[in-house]
Amino acid sequence: MKVYIKFLVNLFNTSFLKVFFTFFVIILITSILEQIDFFENTNISFYYLIFLSFLNTPSILFEILPFIFLLSTQVFFIYLIDKKELEIFKYTGLNNFSIIKVISFYAFIISLIFIIIFYNVSAIMKNSYLLIKNKYSENNKYLAVITDNGLWIKDEIENKINIINANKVDSEFLLDVSITQLNKNFEVINIIKSKKIDISSFKWKISKPLILKDNQKRYLNKMEFKSNFDLQKINSLFSNLSSLTMFELLELKKNYKILNYSLIDIHSHIYKIISYPIYLTLITIFSCIIMFNIGYQKNSFFKITLGIFLSVVIYYVNYFLNILGTNEKIPLFLSIFLPLIILTIINFTSIIKINEK
Repeated sequence: MKVYIKFLVNLFNTSFLKVFFTFFVIILITSILEQIDFFENTNISFYYLIFLSFLNTPSILFEILPFIFLLSTQVFFIYLIDKKELEIFKYTGLNNFSIIKVISFYAFIISLIFIIIFYNVSAIMKNSYLLIKNKYSENNKYLAVITDNGLWIKDEIENKINIINANKVDSEFLLDVSITQLNKNFEVINIIKSKKIDISSFKWKISKPLILKDNQKRYLNKMEFKSNFDLQKINSLFSNLSSLTMFELLELKKNYKILNYSLIDIHSHIYKIISYPIYLTLITIFSCIIMFNIGYQKNSFFKITLGIFLSVVIYYVNYFLNILGTNEKIPLFLSIFLPLIILTIINFTSIIKINEK
């Protein structure tokens, strides 16, 4: 490895680690405060709260990686400018574009490591965090999962335990549904079967139910059924896809297809993960261009403030487009990759003149 490449890589590593661990500490402290508020009426040790916060922090760090890469690049260039290293590079014949190539390629390598290793580890930790926290939550009595056998719901209401299985979901309806009602001793009270149930509210409307009780069959034209779940609540239970590894996401996608459940959210999440290395690399190049343009003109505080502002703008543009995609206002694929296309155009048009700086 050439000496200048080794120097740039080591300097970028130092800058990245400084920014990464700064965010890690900030998020950890914020999460601890959140846990204190959540468990204020529960007798739990402070060390356990720290442990829970530690489990939750990596998934949040993964979400804000664009901020981290952008600011790390700025810290990297602030050092080069303050120490007059850029001028030394120019005297030795190393141009600005060569520096960008080294840093962007290295940023891409780091991004791949984050996707392959860090994301999956953070998903496992997030899942553990949610499972532990759910034990202390009021929602512990309720559970909904999707398997290759359809949608399964455990629902405790009015001193009854309802085990619900639906083969498919069609809009606000559950199709081919079986509801087994148990008492607190887990003894079967009755079984309700229906081809179609409206779950748009917490009072389910069951069409033409068949009720099996004491080996007797009873048919009704319609029936109301109280539940702690409606369509919105069921959807929200499957919205935290960051707690699933890539293999679990693919398995969930397969089960969603079997159930006829909407794949929009899971496709959006998978597209985001796949595109992340490109996105983070483009963010790094974008930050390089900014620093080459304002590097000698402004002080460090202005540069960092500008970096934070641009990070926030980019985040909300992505968030807005993602909402449009998941709501099917624009094609989902376009909602994920349009920001990348825009960043690519900005970087390409700006980088042409970068060696003039």
